Amino acid sequence: MSFSELKKKSKMGSLTEKLIKQVEKLNSSSGNDKDDERFWKPTLNKKTETGYAIIRFLPAAEGAEDEYVQVFSHAFQGPGGQWYIENCPTTIGRKCACCENNTKDWSTGDKQIQNIVRDRKRKLSYYANVYIIKDPDCPQNEGTVRIFKFGKKIFEKIDSVLRPKFQDDSPLNPFDFWTGADFKIKVLKKDGYWNYDSSEFSTSSPLLGGDDDALKEIYEKLHDISEFVNPNNFKSNDELQARLDKVLGNLPSVSKKKKLDPEVQDEMDREYQEISSKSSKISSNMDEDDSDEDAENALDYFQRLSQM
Repeated sequence: MSFSELKKKSKMGSLTEKLIKQVEKLNSSSGNDKDDERFWKPTLNKKTETGYAIIRFLPAAEGAEDEYVQVFSHAFQGPGGQWYIENCPTTIGRKCACCENNTKDWSTGDKQIQNIVRDRKRKLSYYANVYIIKDPDCPQNEGTVRIFKFGKKIFEKIDSVLRPKFQDDSPLNPFDFWTGADFKIKVLKKDGYWNYDSSEFSTSSPLLGGDDDALKEIYEKLHDISEFVNPNNFKSNDELQARLDKVLGNLPSVSKKKKLDPEVQDEMDREYQEISSKSSKISSNMDEDDSDEDAENALDYFQRLSQM
């Protein structure tokens, strides 16, 4: 829709009604972005081990239907040390070799096997456009439109203002230019992981004072997040089954097929030593923590290693 149509629908409240229905649907159902400059994430101050930023969730881009998209993925280490890091095709309603394998193993009733299955469960991530209002540790990000990848804890905070539990609280559409609200991200490092529990929405207010010219400029910079649920970005079930077999040890390890340069291997070994002690925690925390920098760094490392 055009910017003028967006503003008209905001006044009518139809955008909020649409979003509430979308969230209700999600709640009733059960790529490598590290070097992508479109993405943004808060910065953790190394001295205080805290992070702070103020952002504004933005509406759907022109021609797009959704303010955000959700993506399921798997990330776990097999018995031979290789990693399975893949988008889960259940995101787009397709069969998933890993999910099918998990269902089969879970049905055995063996508690030990079921614990392994828990480590291989799906991770749920969300992608949305945001406007960076304040980023004290990286002020160069302020005033930019970026893609923010977040997890269920932040999504629950979105849901809590969109569908408040108490009768005297009015629904607030945080993705609305005019009736939305700033989101204050507060990060604490808890047990080695990033914790977003203290993050909160401010009171409702128009972004940038409701300046139509400024808002229209932002609207024209929105990214098309539909690419993250594009079927072309999901491997076929046969490809995923082949990768799963390899990770689970049903095929010869690819690490034996290609040797790294000694200097490169030494560097990766040092990196491995720094993060391997935390790698076992990755899968168990995937559905519980919004964004864990240590886990993401470990996954990036093992993803590179698995492709060699």
